[in-house]
Amino acid sequence: MAIIELAALGADFTADPHPFYAKLRDAGPVHEVRGADGGRFWLVVGYEEARAALADPRLSKTMATVGGHEAVESIMGPHVLVLDPPDHTRLRKLVAPEFTTRRVEALRPRIQRIADELLDAAIPAGSGDLVDAFAFPLPIIVICELLGIPPGDRDSFRAWSNKILTPTGPDDAREGSLLLRAYLDDLIEDKRRSEPADDLLSTLLRTRAENGDRLSAEELRASAYLLLIAGHETTVNLISNATRSLLTHPAQLAALRADFGLLDATIEEALRYEGPVETSTLRFTLEPVTIGDTVVPEGDKVLVSLAAANRDQAVFPAPDTFDIRRSEQPGRSRSHVAFGHGIHFCLGAPLARLEARIALRTLLERCPDLALDTTAGPYEWLPGLLLRGVRALPVRW
Repeated sequence: MAIIELAALGADFTADPHPFYAKLRDAGPVHEVRGADGGRFWLVVGYEEARAALADPRLSKTMATVGGHEAVESIMGPHVLVLDPPDHTRLRKLVAPEFTTRRVEALRPRIQRIADELLDAAIPAGSGDLVDAFAFPLPIIVICELLGIPPGDRDSFRAWSNKILTPTGPDDAREGSLLLRAYLDDLIEDKRRSEPADDLLSTLLRTRAENGDRLSAEELRASAYLLLIAGHETTVNLISNATRSLLTHPAQLAALRADFGLLDATIEEALRYEGPVETSTLRFTLEPVTIGDTVVPEGDKVLVSLAAANRDQAVFPAPDTFDIRRSEQPGRSRSHVAFGHGIHFCLGAPLARLEARIALRTLLERCPDLALDTTAGPYEWLPGLLLRGVRALPVRW
C-alpha cells in the first residue's frame, strides 16, 4: 500500500478532515502516512483499533525507549503523557487526587462567576469573536487561578502555548518551550520560598504519597506545563466547537434551548462529533504490533486519530450527523474516545466537562439570539494534526 502524503491534501483537509478519514476507514483501519514535515508514521482511523492501540502496553509513550528524542519533552521534563508504567503510575498517583470529580465540582461557583463576568463585558458590543471574548479566557482564568499563576502573565502564556501546540515555524515549539520552562522554574521557586498557599502548584510542592514519595523539581515543572497546556487549550476548542456545531444545526440548538436536561448529552455528542483533539500524541512500537490486519514494525511511530475513530460508521450510525439525542436511541450509544482511553485517559476530563457545561448553558441563556456572524469570512483553522478548532469564531450576541 502506498504511503499517504498529508502535505498533498492541502487546506481542504485542515478545514474538514472527516471525508478524508471516511475514505481511509473504508480502505482499512490503519495506514502508513507521511506528515507535512516529512516524518513517517502509522495512522489509526478505526474505532475498535483506536481503543486497542490507546490501551496497548506495547505502544510506548516514551520516545527514549526507541532511541528517539523530542524537543518539548526533553526541555520540560517527564510528565504523565510521555511516560510508561511504572513511572507513569507513580506520577499520576501523585497528581490525580487534585482532579477528582468532588474537587472539580467545588470549582463550579467560581467558574460560573467567570463566565458571567466575561459575558457582561462581551454582550454589549453586539458582536465579537467568541474565542477571544469567552472560549479562551474562561479556561485560562480557571487553570491559572487553580495553579496560582498571576493574572498579568496570562497573555505571555497564551503566546508560548500557541508556539508549542500550533507552531507556524520550525523553531516555534522549542522557543515557546524554553520561555515557558524558564517562567515555570521561577514561579515554582517563588512558591517554594513563600508562605504555603492553597493553589495547586503549592499543594503539589507539599504533596507526599504514603510511602514518602514526592514530585522532583523537574517533575513538578513538567506536570505544571502539562496541566497548563492541556488544562486550557483543549477546553477552548471544546467550547468553541460545541457552540459552532449547535449554531450550524438549528434544530439541535432549539431542542437544547427547550430542555437543558440535554446539556450533558450535548457535550458528549460535541466531543464525538467535533472534539478538541484531532489525534493522540505519538506512540512507539516496542515490538512488531498487529493493528487491525496491519503489522506495524518495531520502533515505528503510531498516531491514533480520535476524530476518525469517533466517526466510525461501524460503531456510530449516521456518524456525520450531529445528534444531541444520540444516547437515547438503541444501538447508537457508544463511548467516544475524545479524551483518550486506557491509562492515559485525560486527567482533566471532569474539569473540561464542567467548564463546557457552564459555558454553554450560560451563553445560551444569556444570548437568546446568538448566531454566527456570516459576514466575517472563512475560518482560520488551527494547523497540524493535534488540535481541532478555529482561531476565531465571529458571532452576533
